[in-house]
Amino acid sequence: MELLEGIYSRRSVRQYKNQPVEREQLLEIIKAGTLAPSGLNNQPWRFVIIQDQGLRNQLAALTKFGRIIERAPAAIAVFLDKKAVYHDIKDYQAMGACLQNMLLAAYAMGLGAVWLGEILKNSDQVRALLELPDDLKFMAVIAIGHPASHNQTSNRKELQEVILKEY
Repeated sequence: MELLEGIYSRRSVRQYKNQPVEREQLLEIIKAGTLAPSGLNNQPWRFVIIQDQGLRNQLAALTKFGRIIERAPAAIAVFLDKKAVYHDIKDYQAMGACLQNMLLAAYAMGLGAVWLGEILKNSDQVRALLELPDDLKFMAVIAIGHPASHNQTSNRKELQEVILKEY
């Protein structure tokens, strides 16, 4: 898949087939995330792979979008390692780049994925559920699976709506 084609055609997928995602695919998605740029190359990202249905159900109970997590065959919880942080804004930007790389990698492999952030309101409960220390800041969950359909659409603003000035 050409890079620009992937960027232009990737969409968030919230419904999946009842088909497992291979561990190797999940590792490839994480690898793509780790190749995102980060300030001073500090690579502040950390990941938890969640394929266990029971644990996904518990995680799903922490968000109003829980049905997506319940029905996805896999999820990856993404964390920022506070011990690696040197500049909050730069490190949060790096985490966004990491997450986008992961979504694009999933798409390139024929998988569907969605970045879930509403669950952040329950960050402490997520960390407790996954038995992780306080020095890991919860950033998002990515639900991943084989898309139930390929008809996702999305509207985007025209360039003239988002460009403020041009000198």
